[in-house]
Amino acid sequence: MNPTVTVRPVALVTGAAGVLGRAICERLCRDGMHLVLADLNLAAAQAVADNLDRADGQGALALQVDMGDNASIAALVEQAGGHYGRIDVVVNNAAVNHRGSLADFDPALWDHMMAVNLRGPAVLCQQVLPYWKAQMSGRVINMVSRCWVAGGPPAYVACKAGLVGLTRSLARELAPYNVTANAVAPGMLPSAFTQDGRDEAAFERMAEGAVRVTPLGRLTTPQDVANTTAFLASGDSAFVTAEVIHVCGGSQLAPFGNL
Repeated sequence: MNPTVTVRPVALVTGAAGVLGRAICERLCRDGMHLVLADLNLAAAQAVADNLDRADGQGALALQVDMGDNASIAALVEQAGGHYGRIDVVVNNAAVNHRGSLADFDPALWDHMMAVNLRGPAVLCQQVLPYWKAQMSGRVINMVSRCWVAGGPPAYVACKAGLVGLTRSLARELAPYNVTANAVAPGMLPSAFTQDGRDEAAFERMAEGAVRVTPLGRLTTPQDVANTTAFLASGDSAFVTAEVIHVCGGSQLAPFGNL
């Protein structure tokens, strides 16, 4: 954001009801931002909003969005912008993962992942663009994954690698409006998202493997990612754009197969 702007900035976070989204919202709230908590599960997003430790006059608006539906994204931006009058930070955190190898993958599930994980963030930024042009400031922070360099399940990796490419393209196109675009690439962190479809033993094996290939010797925490997101959302990162910041203790150096 422009450091001369004194109004309270507005951050829109998708996937706000999940473990990672909640940590990001809590941190940005502590930094004094108004929050728009967007999620497919409106009740869960509202619960996160209700539990934020807000300062006097600080807002937290929970809204439903289907990031695979263009009309839903447009409605989200209309409601958020209408409520606050501005949108400064967009955190594209929402994602889906239908696991499968190339041999057994369902093309319909591939399309759904591409719609939510890649097209959705682009459409959201397109919808917010008029605000950034008017404000001459803004931030885009896209959640990717260490797997974009390490490889892994083809559809998910393709989405995240595509999101890195989108980030770099946005950095170029949005620069004239003083908008930066960066990506955050977390390592493995325990959550419903990473545990889905795995029993306890399988998840524990995967977690142990992740720790083994991580030079700093532990899993990523939601707070690790939230802290990096807060930096990229702040004025301290004003001259940082088109970057991918790996928040994974160095595990981006290891191939996915080692897990």
